Amino acid sequence: MQQCSLTFTGPSPSIHFPHAAGASACRGSLKNGVIVANGAIGIFDSGVGGLTVLHATRNLLPGKDLVYLGDTARVPYGTKSPETVKRYALQAAEFLVQQKVEMLVVACNTASSVALDTLRETFPVPVVGVIEPGAEQAIAATRNKRVGVVGTEGTIQSGAYPQAIRQLDAQVEVWGQPCPLFVPLAEEGWAEHAVARMCAEEYLRNLMAHDIDTLVLGCTHYPLLKQVLRQVLGSEVALIDSAEATARKVVSLLDDTRMKQEGATGSVRFFVTDVPRRFCRVGGAFLGAELVHVEQVEIDR
Repeated sequence: MQQCSLTFTGPSPSIHFPHAAGASACRGSLKNGVIVANGAIGIFDSGVGGLTVLHATRNLLPGKDLVYLGDTARVPYGTKSPETVKRYALQAAEFLVQQKVEMLVVACNTASSVALDTLRETFPVPVVGVIEPGAEQAIAATRNKRVGVVGTEGTIQSGAYPQAIRQLDAQVEVWGQPCPLFVPLAEEGWAEHAVARMCAEEYLRNLMAHDIDTLVLGCTHYPLLKQVLRQVLGSEVALIDSAEATARKVVSLLDDTRMKQEGATGSVRFFVTDVPRRFCRVGGAFLGAELVHVEQVEIDR
């Protein structure tokens, strides 16, 4: 097993996270509706986008062991059929469960929209997606009950966000807009480029015409475009970051005071299914960190 180290930039000092042998040997148990945590949290996405969820989770739970899998051999999921995405999600989840994680976090909006129920039926650990937490936060934020959602084609076509939001409040109107160019812009470091601004203006025009007061970032890449989106939308529209909302959901399900103690440092392990070098390069922008070691694995068997 390779050592996985990160060097975080920002207000925190540089921290290195070595693998902890045997740290994830046990799963958590359920007590009074929460998980008594004694294992790692497994997080997966089709690529690097889910690192925004990992980063948000790390900020809230610095003492928690995390295992991340990026299915970079088959990225993107957003253009695949629901059946294919379900198969990919099952394989990714199976790999993480084999790492003895106590919880699965599906840090991919497309997989969350089509595979969440299947994963919950298949694996004996709690499964958290990114759509339900984002929908809950959107309901809390909207004042005029007019909500927009941006995401991949697969996420928008699934109708998962409108369904989740209307289950919480049937009076809320929801409009969706696929934004396929946002992902490559984020991955190439062009999130604040003039091209990103032009794309945002085009994509958001229809949503703004509906007088939305809340916009859900329905793709884990999109938090990197917050500044451009804010410039286009103005300050009156609330931006819902599903990565942050998901991390708060994870915290609400865990019962472990040790992981919240200041100074505690959990381990972080990174796996990909292809091209680890590119994952390290692009992933740094998502983590605000230097991502040094990543292990390549085979999960399509």
